[in-house]
Amino acid sequence: MTAMIIRRLIQLPFILLAIYTVTFALAWMIPGNPLEREDRKPPEAIVEAMKAQYKLDSPTTFYFSYLKNVTGIAYVAGESDRVVNFGPCLQYQDWSVNELIGGTLPVSMVLGMAAIILALVIGLTAGVIGAVKPGGILDFGSLMIALVGISLPSFVIGTVLLIILAVRFPVFRIGGWGSFGDVFLPALTLSLPIAAYIARLTRLGMIDTLGEDYIRTARAKGVPEYRVVLRHALKVAFLPVLSFLGPAAAAVMTGSFVVEKVFNVPGIGQHFVNSVLNKDIFVIMGIVLTYSTMLIVFNLVVDVMYRWVDPRIEIA
Repeated sequence: MTAMIIRRLIQLPFILLAIYTVTFALAWMIPGNPLEREDRKPPEAIVEAMKAQYKLDSPTTFYFSYLKNVTGIAYVAGESDRVVNFGPCLQYQDWSVNELIGGTLPVSMVLGMAAIILALVIGLTAGVIGAVKPGGILDFGSLMIALVGISLPSFVIGTVLLIILAVRFPVFRIGGWGSFGDVFLPALTLSLPIAAYIARLTRLGMIDTLGEDYIRTARAKGVPEYRVVLRHALKVAFLPVLSFLGPAAAAVMTGSFVVEKVFNVPGIGQHFVNSVLNKDIFVIMGIVLTYSTMLIVFNLVVDVMYRWVDPRIEIA
């Protein structure tokens, strides 16, 4: 396992370099000028001076200059006061991208973690119920809910939940943040598609596992049914779910962009959407690199947990 972790960590900078290059190319091709907005059009001389200051006058110059800042080379050379410097935020004066991410990423992470917890609770419960009584009413109901959760996009689910639970029946407030209720509704919106996949994976894994010989042996020995289901069968059936959690966690984080907009959550998602609309290349690059690093780390953690749950599995 140690060799696997070291190998993945060695691969990390090369993967991030590829992501950096692709993101830079796409961000640079976005039409428009990040220094000129409808409400702010400085004189041409000032625009040219700002382009030279931020290295926006040449894609090649910007590529290597920004790469020095985000890799820490500029810090080692004494050209930057931050180890990782994502640059200035062109949308908001006197703000850096580091400050923007540092202030809003924790909000998105709280929302994402709450969504993952809800998805696990809902998905595992529905999957176990469906596997214990396959073909029954509860199984059919859980499959229908899973189908709806997979089919509907998050912004539709969020809008429906807002209309029902915040407008029609004002259980939750709209546009607030700071209390449990403010987190629950957007987290539930994010969790339902993930919970649907977890329910399907759990159900299929449980049905296969409950037919194994060692399960029949445990039952013949008089082991209580709840222990057979939860301790023996669920442990094996959880392995596919565990492998799904890494990409799911990253999907929840990136998928929260739209949900944060719907629920007016003060997370990083709104700033990313605005940065694309305004072609704020510093914010785009900073957020993409942050989320890419999180995705790679999440997958590594899941692989380590996968090997810990079942040491017989070899992971490349």
